[in-house]
Amino acid sequence: MAQHPSTPAPGDGPVIERVRSLVAPIATDLDLDVYDVEQRGGTLRVTLDTPPGSSGGVDLDTLALATRLLSRELDHTDPVPGRYTLEVSSPGLERSMRTPAHFRREVGKRVTLRLTGVASDRRRLDGVLVAADDTTITVRTGDAEVPGSDERVVSYDQIDRARTVFEWGPAPKPGGPKKQKPKSGSKRTPQERSATKHKENHAS
Repeated sequence: MAQHPSTPAPGDGPVIERVRSLVAPIATDLDLDVYDVEQRGGTLRVTLDTPPGSSGGVDLDTLALATRLLSRELDHTDPVPGRYTLEVSSPGLERSMRTPAHFRREVGKRVTLRLTGVASDRRRLDGVLVAADDTTITVRTGDAEVPGSDERVVSYDQIDRARTVFEWGPAPKPGGPKKQKPKSGSKRTPQERSATKHKENHAS
């Protein structure tokens, strides 16, 4: 069975697992997936995404609502010690991948990896993610239509960092309609949005 995107990443501690369990029902009620939960320094980052196959991303109003609901739940259960900033966001056009579920979700997309434990000239790997299971991924680095196209199998413990690569569409034909420049003050795309809230736990 495929791992759900909300499954903890290896090394996640009990605080993150507790936060993840609080986020999951809120995300489900909003028809969203829990893409990731991380704590980096004083920031607790919760990443929410639309289900695979959805036509759009998470809009700002939904992120703001998720932030309010999660903030209230965190105030009630108090699972995170100390002072921190809660950040609720969507993954964006180019998204980091940390868990097998992340990689399975992005099969078929172009990715870039930074590897560890390999020679320096093989540390970076770019290509199309063609397969992912519980222990390894397969990246095609050559053209699929070219015989003998190179496919490289990489275990998760070799991956230092990984993200998808957004590919822009083909350039417009000469003489075609020009795209209008965005007006000043226009809203950012859903993939660029995030909502934050500062929180401070008080000793009982």
